[in-house]
Amino acid sequence: MINESVFLPEHKMNLSLQEAEAYFGIDQATLISLLTRPEYRPFFLVVGNTALVKRSPFEQVIQQIQSLPSCEGPYDMVQSSSNLNLENRINAPCAMPSLELEDSMKYKINRTITIGNQQKWIRADTEQEYADKLRALFSSFEAEQQKHLFSSYAWDWFNTYSKPNIAQCTATNYQRQITKYLIPSFGSHFVEDITPQDVQTLFNNMDVKKATKAKTRTVLNMIFQAAVEDGIIGSNPLLSRRVRISGGSSKTIPVYSREQMQYLVAHIGDVQNLNDRMFLALSVYHPLRLEEVLGLKWENIDLDHNIIQVRQVATHPTRNFPEVKAPKTESSVRDIGLCPDAAKHLVPQNGELFVLGGDKPYSYTQVRKMCDRIRRDTNFDEKITPSRFRTTVLTDMYAETKDIKATQEAAGHTTAAMTLQHYVKGRGTTHGISLVINNLYS
Repeated sequence: MINESVFLPEHKMNLSLQEAEAYFGIDQATLISLLTRPEYRPFFLVVGNTALVKRSPFEQVIQQIQSLPSCEGPYDMVQSSSNLNLENRINAPCAMPSLELEDSMKYKINRTITIGNQQKWIRADTEQEYADKLRALFSSFEAEQQKHLFSSYAWDWFNTYSKPNIAQCTATNYQRQITKYLIPSFGSHFVEDITPQDVQTLFNNMDVKKATKAKTRTVLNMIFQAAVEDGIIGSNPLLSRRVRISGGSSKTIPVYSREQMQYLVAHIGDVQNLNDRMFLALSVYHPLRLEEVLGLKWENIDLDHNIIQVRQVATHPTRNFPEVKAPKTESSVRDIGLCPDAAKHLVPQNGELFVLGGDKPYSYTQVRKMCDRIRRDTNFDEKITPSRFRTTVLTDMYAETKDIKATQEAAGHTTAAMTLQHYVKGRGTTHGISLVINNLYS
């Protein structure tokens, strides 16, 4: 029975045998017998040759023992008017079951040591054996301390080698992959301990499209490659042939029908806002990226020669705060013919001003609201999506000219394969193609 009337300072967590005898109401002989039992040893601390009782956790042990039901037979609990005979009770057949810990009674030395905020038991027959085990324990701890925590290493790589040397929108994407996927999976791991199996588990648990997994793979690969160069790991676990990345494909951007494009062209004049009207005229006639339209200044519009000069883009790496910079590739820097019908809707201003926005380019929020206004003003039957205009124009440009190189240059792509694979969509049907073969061979 716990005697709370015994004065003990609140901060005193370890009790001597004398203090424990008075506080718990247990004689020292019983305490010592408990001290030798493997299942109760975690509640005692041996400092040198002095045995101490851990006050708080041992209270729970006493309460559990006292709450056990009486047992029949020669080990019945013996009760007095004031105390329970714990020695009889803990030996009873119905007492708390053993924790099946290592039988350490064969060792002459049983001591604990705290290292790295963890308590370790060292058991030995001689002082020399104890010293050897203690030395090995510290060596193992020091070796672990020299390892590199993935979270720290990943952020060091990002802030030193990646972020200062790439575009802000790319840096934002890399940071998102680290924060959302890599740190939750590997943050508490050491770089040296990550295996191909750990990498495969990461990708297996990502409930996203294959394209998103590929972005995460790109960042993880650069981190591991840096670790290889630093001599931290011998090989990149991501490059194991066993690692496979699967997942559903991202949805392709559909094209507007020719009837829809003709409808929008016919209703450009119905758009009330001047900026909205100019945006629609530039988008439905030209294969421009949204960031290219937003980056256009009036000095890039040559109305005398009907030329659009793509020289800068306006991106929004933090959503609504624009960053004006050069296009990502040399192929994106190009001149595009300005359609005469589109030029009719352009009202030129000072050359330094942006076509859309004036002093600064439109934000994504402004673009979204603009698209809603255009749809409302034209009574268009689908959502106005800037990226669909680019895909649609490139599709029809190739369909009418069959000139893939000219289409590639208009798109600003490095290779024709990029244009064909991602932007040129078929306008015909399998039935129509069958008729072409039928007429060709008949």
